[in-house]
Amino acid sequence: MNPGTSADRVHVQRDVATRAERLPVLRERPLTRWGKVREAALVRAAQRGSEEAVAELFARHWDDARRAALLVTGDRAAAEDIAQEAFLAALRALPRFDLRRPLRPWLHRIVVNRAIDFARARALRAEVGAEAAGDPAAPEETAEWPLDDDLLAGLLGLPIEQRAVIVLRYLFDFTPGEIAGLLELPRGTVNSRLRRGLDALSEKVR
Repeated sequence: MNPGTSADRVHVQRDVATRAERLPVLRERPLTRWGKVREAALVRAAQRGSEEAVAELFARHWDDARRAALLVTGDRAAAEDIAQEAFLAALRALPRFDLRRPLRPWLHRIVVNRAIDFARARALRAEVGAEAAGDPAAPEETAEWPLDDDLLAGLLGLPIEQRAVIVLRYLFDFTPGEIAGLLELPRGTVNSRLRRGLDALSEKVR
């Protein structure tokens, strides 16, 4: 996938890692000539060192990454941090990314797993008496999604395991099989969490 000597690959990895540190700058770049280019070509160009390609990948995926983190954690500040950390991790791993795979599920796997880890750690802190970090997400933060106030509150009231699979299934249109791959779970577990989560959500909204 990445031809060349080991020294060449190390150089590419260092170059991508350096660009990862420029994430805030790259995020502010306008859309470029890459706007209509297929994603595999964008990833290939990013692997070769194109900052324009990296900026275009950010432009295509940043909003979804942040919203996924927001809906899983219910925490505005944490969602921003998680999405940025996920992009940094993705950039550092980009030289090893398999171009035969779509980028979106791979990136969402990083985002959602980090969001789940954050939510679990916050719940643990709350259980031992520490103050949970961050404020609950306000409805206007997810106004672009078809969620009214009651539905959003019900979603954020679900256990994190159920909330994550519902967000991935019904707000980001991943199939149960794809979700199983993203979260490294048996498909039966995903289906069970979806069913229990929807039942609980129905009761909360009702």
